Amino acid sequence: MINVTQPFLPPLEEYSKYLKGLWERKWLTNNGPLVNEFELRLKQYLNVNHLLFLGNGTIALQIAIKALRLAGEIITTPFSYVATTSSIVWEGCSPVFVDIDRQTLNIDPELIVKSITKNTSAILATHVFGNPCAVDELQKIANNHGLKLIYDAAHGFGTKVKGRSIFEYGDVSTTSFHATKLFHTIEGGAVFTKDKFLLEQMALLRNFGHHGPEEFRAVGINGKNSEFHAAMGLANFGYISEILAKRKYLSELYDQRLEGLKVQRIQLHSQIEYNFAYYPIIFRSEESLLKSITELNANWIYPRRYFWPSLNTISYTRGNFVCPVSEDVSKRILCLPLFHSMNPADISLIGRLLLRAQNN
Repeated sequence: MINVTQPFLPPLEEYSKYLKGLWERKWLTNNGPLVNEFELRLKQYLNVNHLLFLGNGTIALQIAIKALRLAGEIITTPFSYVATTSSIVWEGCSPVFVDIDRQTLNIDPELIVKSITKNTSAILATHVFGNPCAVDELQKIANNHGLKLIYDAAHGFGTKVKGRSIFEYGDVSTTSFHATKLFHTIEGGAVFTKDKFLLEQMALLRNFGHHGPEEFRAVGINGKNSEFHAAMGLANFGYISEILAKRKYLSELYDQRLEGLKVQRIQLHSQIEYNFAYYPIIFRSEESLLKSITELNANWIYPRRYFWPSLNTISYTRGNFVCPVSEDVSKRILCLPLFHSMNPADISLIGRLLLRAQNN
C-alpha cells in the first residue's frame, strides 16, 4: 500500500539518546531544556530572530490572531486546510473569502483590495503547498490599509523567498510540525515574528498567561509542547538536507514519468528556493480526477484530494462568498504520494496508471 505520505523517522538510537536524558531529569514538559534547545536550533537553521515552539499549527494560528487583538473581518483564502478558516471563526472573527490566482493557487492580491471594508482588521494568507504568496504585494496592501498580515506557512519549512526563510514575512507567520510534514516533531507548530513585544505576548498566551508562578498577565491557553516532541525535532535536524534533496529528486522523477499526462502544475514564485513539500496535479475535469483515483486505489495507491472542498462552501462560515477559481480547482486537484522513503519504482508505476486512466 502506498499512502499519500509517510513520516520520516530518524534511527531509533538517535531518538533514544534524548529519551535517556528525559528519564534522568524527569522534566517532561513546561518548556524544558530540549524545547529550548530545539527553539535555538530552529532559529539558527532558519536564520530568524524570534519564534515559539507550540503544540500544533492550529494553536499557532489562534495565538497569532489573539496576540494581534484582531476583531471583525479577516480576509483569507478559500484554498487551504480547514484550520486556516476554523481558527478565524474560533477566535470570534469573520472570514471574508477572496478567490485565488489560477496559476499559483495563492490568494489573489488584486481581489483583496476590492474586499477591504471598515471592518477589515487583517489578511490571513496561505503559502499553498509551500509556494510563497506574492509577499511584496500583500505587505504593500497591508501597509496601505493599516491591516495586520498573518501567513499560514504550514507547508513552508525549508522554502526561501529572495534568500530569506518564508517565515520571515508578515506580522506573524505560523507553521506546522505535524507528522505529515517534511520536517516534523510528531505533533507541533510554531509562530514567528520580528516584533519582540508581540513575541512576549504570544509567549504569555502559550502558557496560560503566566508571568512567573503566581502572576497572570493575559488570558492564555495551554499551547506548549513537550520534551518528547522537541526530541523528535532535534533528532530529525540531522537529516533535513537529505530530506529536501530526496523530495526534489522524487518530484523531478514525477515530472519525467508524467510527461504526456494532460494535467496542470502550479506556477512557483519567481524568486524561490522550493522545499517540494507536495506534488499536486490539476486534471482537466473532476471526472478525469475521479477516474484516476479509482485506478490508483485499485492498485493500493492512495493520493489525496487536497484541498477539497473550497472553504467558502463549508457550513459554519457566514456570508455568501463566490470563489469560482477555488471552487473549480478544488474539484480537480490531486496530491500524489510523496515521502522520503518512497521507492522510485513506485513513481514509475503511478505514472503508468495515471496515463492508462486518462487514455481509457
